[in-house]
Amino acid sequence: MLLFPLSITLPVAALAAGMEALWGYPPRLLGLIGHPVMWVGALIDRLERALNKADTPEQMRRMLGFVALALIIAIPVALTAALLGVGYTLLPAPVMLLVQAALASTLVAQRSLWVHVRAVGTALRQNGLPGGRKAVSMIVGRDTSALDEAGIVRAALESLAENFSDGIVAPLLWTALFGLPGAVFYKSVNTADSMIGHMSPRYKAFGMAAARLDDLINLPASRLAALCLMLAAPRQKWPHIWQTVRRDAPRHRSPNAGWPEAAMAAALNTLLAGPRSYGGHMTKDPWIGSGTSGARTADLDRGLHLYRRACGVLIAGLLCTALGCMIAQ
Repeated sequence: MLLFPLSITLPVAALAAGMEALWGYPPRLLGLIGHPVMWVGALIDRLERALNKADTPEQMRRMLGFVALALIIAIPVALTAALLGVGYTLLPAPVMLLVQAALASTLVAQRSLWVHVRAVGTALRQNGLPGGRKAVSMIVGRDTSALDEAGIVRAALESLAENFSDGIVAPLLWTALFGLPGAVFYKSVNTADSMIGHMSPRYKAFGMAAARLDDLINLPASRLAALCLMLAAPRQKWPHIWQTVRRDAPRHRSPNAGWPEAAMAAALNTLLAGPRSYGGHMTKDPWIGSGTSGARTADLDRGLHLYRRACGVLIAGLLCTALGCMIAQ
């Protein structure tokens, strides 16, 4: 992996965040060449089909999962490093900084997350519960066929909070530390976790390495995401949000998702998480936050407003840190 100083990686992260917030990933480019996550997903799918055989003993499947994860990381990162190495020999450093930022912006999901979550509120208003259930089923893994308005809104808010951490804060944090190769490293692991890091019989052993590493590399981002959400809320709410996060985040089944979800719940004065159904099986997860579980569509609007402010806090923090680093040099 190419190692860049913070005087380069911090501006790359700040520019990537700004570029993605303004333009997102162009639909025409998506239709023409696909998306980098799709490319990584194709690699994961091929390795999984080749290495994860049903008749292989569990211990061997676990070892092969480590091998697959090493390849899932090494191949995209090596290709990225090679591309940047060629670029820096052909183009001036300021131009390559912009190139890194533009490429890193493709691994951030501010606009797409906003679009998908806002679509849930739009569907509820225009098509009622059937429309809301269908829209929210596009962004959550739980059973949605029996959700009422409150259940739909809570599911959308939880997805908004968790994906703010996983889809925005984390890739930008890894970009800020290691530039574009850091973003590619993070996104490779995160995509592997989403595809094979499940507890189902097929993936429990093979995907264990991906799931464990994803939990580890998301630890700092989840805490930073909670901080951004807190700072995006009215200042008088900060003590309550901080107390709620400290109390409720450790109660979540995930070592990371509870942090931004607790911050979101406290900022909106609503309850999130709690019992929900997956594959016909009802879980008994504890509630997170304080307030009412009867969320309404207006609460989703408030959550989206908080999310936009939190993205602004994150971008401002990156810009200020990058400027401070440049001045210090």
